[in-house]
Amino acid sequence: MSESAVLTAPDLDLLVDDVETLHHLSSVQVLDQMRELATERNRLDAVLARLARHAELTQAVQVDGLVSVRSWLIGHLHLPGAEASRIVRVGRAVEHLPVMGEAFTDGTVSAAQVDVVASAVGDRERAAAQLQGIDLGVFDRAWTEVAVTSSHRALVTAVHAFVEALDPDGVEPDPVQQRALSISTHADGTVTGRFDLDAVGGEKVKTALESIVQADRPEGDLRTRVQRQADALVALADRQLGAGGLPVLRSVKPHVVVTIGVEDLVADGTGPATAAMGFGATISAARARWLACDATVSRIVMGPDGTPLDVGRTHRVVTPGLRRAVVARDKTCVFAGCGAPHHWADVHHLVHWAHGGETSLANSALLCEPHHTKVHHGFRVERDPGGRWRTHRPDGTEIIIGPRIE
Repeated sequence: MSESAVLTAPDLDLLVDDVETLHHLSSVQVLDQMRELATERNRLDAVLARLARHAELTQAVQVDGLVSVRSWLIGHLHLPGAEASRIVRVGRAVEHLPVMGEAFTDGTVSAAQVDVVASAVGDRERAAAQLQGIDLGVFDRAWTEVAVTSSHRALVTAVHAFVEALDPDGVEPDPVQQRALSISTHADGTVTGRFDLDAVGGEKVKTALESIVQADRPEGDLRTRVQRQADALVALADRQLGAGGLPVLRSVKPHVVVTIGVEDLVADGTGPATAAMGFGATISAARARWLACDATVSRIVMGPDGTPLDVGRTHRVVTPGLRRAVVARDKTCVFAGCGAPHHWADVHHLVHWAHGGETSLANSALLCEPHHTKVHHGFRVERDPGGRWRTHRPDGTEIIIGPRIE
């Protein structure tokens, strides 16, 4: 490659600041630059993974009141959970894969490729290999060569073949270990998900859904099979919530929560993105009014002084009405970098009851159980006059996420 075809490090700033620079590159230079940048990204990913592992071994994230590197990556770097898990997993794996780790550091292997091995070859597989006298170093070199010279699919196949050969007879797998469910909520409130089930668990779910699908086949139904199954899943949740037999969450039976201004509730318009739901999605006022047809409506007055919500010192325990108000205001755990859903959270007295604190909205904060414990052991949360929650370490320094907003 000629020198003119490669942009040096200072030129990266030029690419960011002046996108017009791209128009001066030839097609070959564009492709070469993409290759160079991908290599640099791999090298940065390698450093990040190793730093994450070091932070895990030294428990560095405890300085910010968190218990895992994964939770820190999610809360402080705003990464999705799957990406945070991958960084931690890759950081652990390279300790046992020196050859692949070196290629990762050089940029010739990507984080995704390392994760193919990391996801399949864990502590149990390494222990099994050791018992059988298998030298993992040989496979480390082989996997690295496949990663560098072949397709991603070829690497997946090679690693899978190793795991299968490690225990050809195998033992009956624990069905719990084969089950996984992930649910993602998008910006518009719609939800997508993926699940993996063992044979028996899958049969149970399919039987339950099919019973509802077959019981609801009105004449002229134009829904597709996948639409009927999705409706059956929602109907299954409806029936379980309506029966009232699900486990109680934080002293309250599980229920769908919708927060909407009273003016929007009684109006006639559609009111897009007007009402907020418990897990953070927004829906229209029209949809909220539809839900209100078969719901309990609780009036919460969010006045500046919070007087109607103040139950005074006569109640030490937070009432259900006050909890609803705190959830409506805070929505998630307010500890910096957490954001755990309100279903996992307690209502914390900012000024303890024993020290004269009132059971009121102004004196309440939503904290998940681990961070509720942290706050009772030196950490501190407070709400500034602008309504922004701030978190302080035991030494008094503030935990800052991103640029400070004054």
